Amino acid sequence: MVQPLRDHGAAPARAGRPVYEIAGLSKTYARNQLVALEGVELTLRQGEFVSVVGSSGCGKSTLLKIMAGLIPPTTGRVVLEGQPVLGPRADIGMMFQQATLLPWKTTLENVVLPIGIRQGRAAAAAARARAKALLDLVGLKDFADVYPGELSGGMAQRASICRMLVTEPAVLLLDEPFSALDELTRDFMNMELQRICAETRATAFLVTHSLAEAVILSDRILVMRARPGRVIEEVVIDLPRPRTLEMINTAEFGRYVGHIRDLLGQEAAQ
Repeated sequence: MVQPLRDHGAAPARAGRPVYEIAGLSKTYARNQLVALEGVELTLRQGEFVSVVGSSGCGKSTLLKIMAGLIPPTTGRVVLEGQPVLGPRADIGMMFQQATLLPWKTTLENVVLPIGIRQGRAAAAAARARAKALLDLVGLKDFADVYPGELSGGMAQRASICRMLVTEPAVLLLDEPFSALDELTRDFMNMELQRICAETRATAFLVTHSLAEAVILSDRILVMRARPGRVIEEVVIDLPRPRTLEMINTAEFGRYVGHIRDLLGQEAAQ
């Protein structure tokens, strides 16, 4: 059954301490005075997976950019691990729609690249053992020394997951990371992402347009409405873990998707 609306700082019992906290967040673009976000409240807890869904223009991407430290909020408190987010940080992992691997570097070299950029070649060399362990975790152990052109789309995204995890970030920010993949590969990658997050105890925040993807992965889903962008409801997903693709065909799963679709449909009708 769909859970009732709860405070946006609430979390399932399995989640741990607060990691990322947002309070009173708003964003107004000075150029055209567009209010992109207003009154956003959010707490991510250790090991929790939270998704945000909403129509185009509701502020999902703006929220993610603020959380990543790429743009500043107009008002509000944005704190990761007790420290204000004032710009990009090593403890924030980002994954985008495209793998963006450098074609002239091997898979392993691409994985350690963030460490090399921030800390230098010696640190990148020291991180190779951890990078190899991550590649083993995602099933790419035998592809460490090949170039991106030899990887499938799903393999390239798995390499991107390793690149995101190698710095041991406090939070993972995911911008529709599998949207460019075919449906079967996307399903497989969602199950892989769930497994990796569980094994690494990762805290993750996903922007997606896929309601099924949000339900299969998330502990909580924030439903956003535009003009101005704000959270209108939080849906707690009370499905057992680990999730399986077979759950998509259950009535309970369908009720979650239907409830969220109804919320978004109400927005479209206004």
